[in-house]
Amino acid sequence: MGDVMITIGSHVSFTKEKQMLGSVMEALSYDANAFMFYTGAPQNTNRLPINDELTELAHNLMLNENINIDNVVVHAPYIINLANDKNAKFNVDFLKEEINRVERVGVHLLVLHPGSHVGLGVDKGIENIIKALNDVLTPSTKVTICLETMAGKGSELGSSFEELKRIIDGVKCQDKVAVCLDTCHINDAGYDLNDFDAILDDFDKIIGLDKLLVLHINDSKNEQGSHKDRHENFGYGKIGFDKLMKVIYHPKLKDVPKILETPYVDTELGKLAPYKFEIKMIRDKKFNDHLTNDIVQDNK
Repeated sequence: MGDVMITIGSHVSFTKEKQMLGSVMEALSYDANAFMFYTGAPQNTNRLPINDELTELAHNLMLNENINIDNVVVHAPYIINLANDKNAKFNVDFLKEEINRVERVGVHLLVLHPGSHVGLGVDKGIENIIKALNDVLTPSTKVTICLETMAGKGSELGSSFEELKRIIDGVKCQDKVAVCLDTCHINDAGYDLNDFDAILDDFDKIIGLDKLLVLHINDSKNEQGSHKDRHENFGYGKIGFDKLMKVIYHPKLKDVPKILETPYVDTELGKLAPYKFEIKMIRDKKFNDHLTNDIVQDNK
């Protein structure tokens, strides 16, 4: 593991009062040089207008603190399900609106769950996703949609590189679609993180490493192949510290933003964000086995 300056951050909030400026400030408080946010609640359609003044302040702060806009990611709301043609118009319209919001805040990467076919079958589900993406993406779209690797829970699509490849192949604007690889999800989908080189080779052969634009770094509460999708704190799950560190410091991925979506930790002070200490663990290359205690002390 070379001492490359790694690009690491976490999911941060985007509030009514501070919007993207607040997101940058939260990221900086974790010693992060990358971050990801939702532009509104992921489970509903309530969206506040983007405040351009706050966006400008956010960009100025990022410039001062050396956070590159290319390492900032927006996550699409997960109520969008492109795989099921029920509510197809709503899904397409809402995704278009979300893309407009992402363009407006000046971010280029939008992570999207491919969707669940809900009984329609894999082929029909993939066909629906392709159709929707072709309705949404145009040559003038400034955002790249990064389809997330999924755990394969229920009728989720995108739990194999082959399925993602089929979707990408069907999209007309090929340069507007890429992949976000989630370590918890690929573990739960059945990929063996004991040999991450083999996983990357596989990805490169099937999709192409140039399409891997975002990494979600999560440990998993579940064994490989469980199809469950339950994130665990860094180094505390079934994947473990060493394997996750190999992913983060992999030379082929040094320019890819790495985003923690690990759970908030239950403490005597309530649920608290672990990201400052997980990022420190990653930068120090040393496992912290008293994470909860450190978080509590820091918040007192």
